[in-house]
Amino acid sequence: MSSSTARSQHPALPVKTVIAASLIACFSLPMQAQAQQELPAEGELQSVVVTGTFAKNRRTIDSESPIDILTSRDLQSTGSGELATVLARLLPSLNFARATGADASDAVRPAQLRGLSPDQTLVLVNGKRRYTSAVVNVNGSLGRGSAPVDLNAIPLAAIDHVEVLRDGAAAQYGSDAIAGVINIILKKGAAGGDIEVGYGQTQERDGKQKSIKGSAGFALGDDGWVRISAEVAERDPTNRAGADFRNPLEPRYGKVNQRYGDPESKPATIFLNSEYHINDNVDWYAFGNYGKRDTSAAATWRTALIQNSVTKAYSQRTPIYPEGFLPLQNSTLTDQSIVTGLRGEAAGWRWDASLNYGSNKFELDLDNTVNQSLGANSPTHFYAGSLKNEQTVFNLDAAREFPVAYFTGPLTVAVGAEARHEKYSIGAGDAASYTGGGSQGFAGFRPANAGSHSRHNESIYVNLEAEATKKLSGGVALRHERYSDFGSTTSAKGSARYSFSDALSLRGTVSSGFRAPSLAQQYYTITTTNFQVINGNNTAIETGTFAVNTPQARSLGAQDLKPEKARNYSLGLQFQPSRNFTTTVDAYRIDIDNRILFSANLALNDKLKGELATQGSTVGAARYFTNAVDTRTEGVDIVSTYRIDLQDKDRLDLTVAYNHNKSTVQKIADNPAILTANNLKLIDRQSIDRITVASPKDKFSLAADYGFGIWNAHGVVTRYGSFTVPQNDVKLDQTYDPQWVLDVSGSVKLGKNWRLVAGIDNVTNRYPAQVTSNGNLNVNGTQPYSIFAPNGFNGRYYYAKAGYSW
Repeated sequence: MSSSTARSQHPALPVKTVIAASLIACFSLPMQAQAQQELPAEGELQSVVVTGTFAKNRRTIDSESPIDILTSRDLQSTGSGELATVLARLLPSLNFARATGADASDAVRPAQLRGLSPDQTLVLVNGKRRYTSAVVNVNGSLGRGSAPVDLNAIPLAAIDHVEVLRDGAAAQYGSDAIAGVINIILKKGAAGGDIEVGYGQTQERDGKQKSIKGSAGFALGDDGWVRISAEVAERDPTNRAGADFRNPLEPRYGKVNQRYGDPESKPATIFLNSEYHINDNVDWYAFGNYGKRDTSAAATWRTALIQNSVTKAYSQRTPIYPEGFLPLQNSTLTDQSIVTGLRGEAAGWRWDASLNYGSNKFELDLDNTVNQSLGANSPTHFYAGSLKNEQTVFNLDAAREFPVAYFTGPLTVAVGAEARHEKYSIGAGDAASYTGGGSQGFAGFRPANAGSHSRHNESIYVNLEAEATKKLSGGVALRHERYSDFGSTTSAKGSARYSFSDALSLRGTVSSGFRAPSLAQQYYTITTTNFQVINGNNTAIETGTFAVNTPQARSLGAQDLKPEKARNYSLGLQFQPSRNFTTTVDAYRIDIDNRILFSANLALNDKLKGELATQGSTVGAARYFTNAVDTRTEGVDIVSTYRIDLQDKDRLDLTVAYNHNKSTVQKIADNPAILTANNLKLIDRQSIDRITVASPKDKFSLAADYGFGIWNAHGVVTRYGSFTVPQNDVKLDQTYDPQWVLDVSGSVKLGKNWRLVAGIDNVTNRYPAQVTSNGNLNVNGTQPYSIFAPNGFNGRYYYAKAGYSW
C-alpha cells in the first residue's frame, strides 16, 4: 500500500463519533444525582495561585511576580473557540496574528508573550510541562523559526482557569520559561457539568463556525472522580483576496482566484481529568487528551499560463488544470497525552511523583495540484509526509514548611528532580510529492529528509520561600540541568516583596534562564518551493532547509546550535486601597544572548548551487537555523480592576490593561566567511526587524462587565499599537497605524440551568490598512492584508451560544 493511500484512509469520523458520544453522555447524566458543584466565592478564584510558587495558599496580591488569572467565565467572553485567540484578547502582553499562505503555520499558528519568540513561553497543564508542536514556522510569519506549544489543541470546554506568570521562571521550571509561563488548570470534580452549542459567521457571510462542547463529572465510588470534557467544531474558511488583474490572457482574468484568510478547520478533542483517594496519605491522579484537527489551507494560486523569461512568450502550465489551480494543503494534526502520578504527605513533606507522555503529529496531503515535472501524467493528490514530536517526563517534587524563629511565617523548602526524553521524527511523502520539482504548493519530504532524532536531559532544583516579616517576603531558586546534546546549564532566581501598608507594596525579581535549541530547530530539513518578489514578480524558487549538521549547511557556514541565555529583571508596584480596587504596574527587562533565528533565504549563485548539487541538493536558495543575535526587551504592564457593587446584588466590573514593549538588537553574530565571500548575509535586515518591530509596540484594553438580575452585558475596546512589516529594502517597509476594535456581548439566564449568549466581535468592522503595492508586496492586489495584523482581517463577526449547566 502506498503512503498516500495509507494517509487517505484515516478519516476523522471515528474521532468525532467518540467525542459526540462523550458529549451525549455528559448531557444525559441523571441531573438529580448531581449536586451543585461547590465553587469558590466570587473573587476568591482570582486570588489563590499555584504557578511560580511552592507555598500553600499563595494569593496574587502576595506574589513577588505578576500573575494574571483568567476564569472560565473570562475565557467564554468572546466569540472565539480558540484558546490562543481568546488569550490574545484578554491579555495585553500576548499577541496572536492569523497567518495565511504560510504552509503548516496556517494550521498551527503561534502566539507570543511580551513580543518574544513563541517558543520562549513555557506552557503547563495542571502544572505539568506540555510538549511542543511538531510544526516549525519556517515561512515569513510571526514567530518565524519557532516550534511552540499548540495552544489551540486545548479546548475551552476543559479549562477551569488559566494562570499566566509574566516573569522568567527557568530556575523553577527549566527550559523555555523566558517570557513567562502559561499554566492551564483543568476542570475537576464529580459534581456539576455543562453543555453548549454555538454558531457564528462574519459580516461577509463566510467563516461560519458551528460548535458543540461540554464537560461533566462522574464519581468513582466514594473516594474519587473523573471529569470528561469534549469539543467538536466546524470552522469554514474566510477569504479577503482581491480579484486577479495581472494578465488579460488568463482564462480567469478579473476573478478572485486566491483564498486569503482563515483556513477551514475541523477540530475534535476529548480531555479527561481524574483523581482517586487511596488512603489518608496518598492520592492517585491522571489526566490526558486525544484530539484531531483537520485543516484545509490554500497555497498560492497557480496561473494557467507561464511566461518564458527569455522569449516572453506564454505557454500552458499544465493541461490538467487549463484555467489554473489553487493547491490545497489538507493536514491532520493528532495531539495526545497522558499524565499519571501519585501525591501525598509523608513526614511533613508534600510530595508528587508523576510520569508524563505527550505527542503531536502533523500529516500533510496536497490536493487540487500537480507535479509539473510529471507533465500530463501527474496525480492531483499527494501525500507530503509527516512531522512528529514526542516528550516523556518523569518528575519528583517535594515541599515542606519549616518554622524559623526569626521569621513571621514558615520557610517553604521545595526540592525536586526531573528526567525528560524528547524525540523528533520526519516521515517521507510519496515519491510523486518530491520527484523533480515536487507537488506544487508544498513539495513532500524526501527519504533523505526522513528520520528520527532524540535527546535526554536531567535536572534538579531547590526553591526557598518565606515571609521574613509582616512587611517583607521573598524567595530564591536554583536549578541545574544536563542535556545530552549540548551540556549543562544552571539557572537562578531571586524575588522579594515589601509592603509599605495594607494598600501599597513593591515587588521585584532578578533571574537567569535559558532555552534549549529544540530538536525541530536542529534537525528540520526539506526542499520546497518558496516565493520571493524579484524585480516586481512573485517568483518561485526551489529552497532547501538544511539541518545544521548536514554537509549542505556546513558548506554555507552553519555551526552547532547553542542554548539561548536570558537575564530577567522586573520591578512592580501593587496598589489595593480596597477589596474592590486593585492596580499593578510592572516594568521589566529581558536580555537574551545567542537568540536562535531562522536564516534569510540565501539566493545562491552558480558556484554555490554547483557545490550543493554535488552534495545531492539541486536548489536555488538555502537556509538554516543559527544563533544570530543578542536582544534586549524592555516594557511595562499595567492592570487595574474596579468593582462597583450596585443594588440588588447587581455589579459593574471595570478592567483597564496596558502593555508597552520594545525590543532592540544588541549584537549580531559574525557573518560566515563563505557567505561574505559570495555577497550573502546569513541574517539580513528583514530577519532582524521581524523580531524588533513586526509585533505591536503596545496594546491597551478597557473592559466592562455589567450584571443585573438575570442579565449580563459585556464590552471591551482594544487598541492595537502600530507595527512595521519590514523588508530588506527599507523603502519597502510598511508601518501600520494603531487600530481600535470593539467587542460586545449580552447574556440572559433562563431558570437555574439555561443561558443564552449573543455577541459581535469587531462591532465597527475595522480592517487593518491594506498592503502597499510598492515592490508588488500585495501580489498585484490579490493578497491585500498583512498576516502580521494582530487582530486579523476577517472583519465583523456575529455569534450566538446556548448553554445548559447543572
